[in-house]
Amino acid sequence: MSPITRRAALKTAAATFAAPFVWRAHAHAAPSETVLHASFGADGMAGADINSLTASKHLKLVAVCEVDDARVGNIKKRFPDCVIYKDYRKLLDAEKKLDSVNVSTPDHMHAPIGMMAVNRGLNVYGQKPLTQTIYEARKLTEAAAAKKIVTQMGIQIHSARKHKLVVKLVQDGVIGKVKEVHSWSGKSWGDTAPKPDKTDPVPAGLDWNLWLGVAADRPFIGGGYYHPGNWRKRLDFGTGTFGDMGCHILDPVFNALGVGNPSSITSELPGPNDYNWTLDVQVKYVFPGSKFTTDTVALTWYNGKVRPPKEVVEKIGAHKLDGQGSILIGTEGVLYSPYDSGGQPILIGEKFKDFKLPDVKSDDHYIQYVEAVRGNGQTSAPFSYSGPLTEMVLLGCLATRFPKTDLKWDTKALKVTNNEKANAFVKREYRKGFEVEGL
Repeated sequence: MSPITRRAALKTAAATFAAPFVWRAHAHAAPSETVLHASFGADGMAGADINSLTASKHLKLVAVCEVDDARVGNIKKRFPDCVIYKDYRKLLDAEKKLDSVNVSTPDHMHAPIGMMAVNRGLNVYGQKPLTQTIYEARKLTEAAAAKKIVTQMGIQIHSARKHKLVVKLVQDGVIGKVKEVHSWSGKSWGDTAPKPDKTDPVPAGLDWNLWLGVAADRPFIGGGYYHPGNWRKRLDFGTGTFGDMGCHILDPVFNALGVGNPSSITSELPGPNDYNWTLDVQVKYVFPGSKFTTDTVALTWYNGKVRPPKEVVEKIGAHKLDGQGSILIGTEGVLYSPYDSGGQPILIGEKFKDFKLPDVKSDDHYIQYVEAVRGNGQTSAPFSYSGPLTEMVLLGCLATRFPKTDLKWDTKALKVTNNEKANAFVKREYRKGFEVEGL
């Protein structure tokens, strides 16, 4: 089967399904069809994504792009026939038979690599946050829709029972109309210190130019300052705790409430310095209402050492406040959704003592994606959903740069209407030589 015909067959089969969670019996699939897949990233989160995707017998890893030779050893052992590249552009040029990719790089490269794959008509599993800027999220979402490809964002817990329960309980009206939400994470992906004034030698085997990618050129700083993990703290490469954990914790909230982007966003605490995201965050969103909320609904996010106020915590009674989670306050009850603990959402109050939680099943987020590429059902976090979710989260990140300022947001125009300086952070300029069509 030729690559074009093969990919077209996969996409045509996928397009015949019109609703999430509608599955076709495996007996009706094409068992001879193997999804030929490439990973951008080899270790860390990329390694976890590779493990989970290749758990499907219907997906074959044929290529990996990794800028650091020190991070490909496990791939070479497990997948000896896999071709290793350093330059993502060369992989996309050379691998003509691909059906699918995962983009599991530092945040600043999610959009450029994802868009190049979309432009080629490839199906994409993109790690969260989908992109590093709001503009990128909008454009990548639009491009994926135009290409009619299968997409999924890597918010794996989206497919877990406890997150799906939050959505069902809210949308079934169990706590009435939601009027207020408080969500938090105890993580502190930030740094209050200035950037070290030094330059270190680039480790052998690391292509620093390709690691920087679309970001402005700068000297390498060793000691793990950027690579392999602390890039999350840096303004030019990550999105801090908010961008990272917000996509997970706010996912069931965003999904359940059925809201779009907020009308206003306000950050209450000091923002980032010139180089790094801040440690402690408190941001309040105000959304126009939906059929599941009051006329407007307020959502406050906290991370680092900050937590919801005492009067909110008291609403969950004797239950311990989890390290991460959400409290949804409705007109007829309160829903507490712990994130770290393995438990399920808790309905607060005597009125719910005999309430039986609905029968909701977990899905495998990765296998769901592989099967959708093969034509069996659809994904539950496609870019049409996860793109707007990412926009909402990144608006909160943007707001932290302007403390004590009530930013008014025009989602159609992708513009802050009352603070022109804020609009400089809606989109970023790509370094010369790393421009991408569509971005």
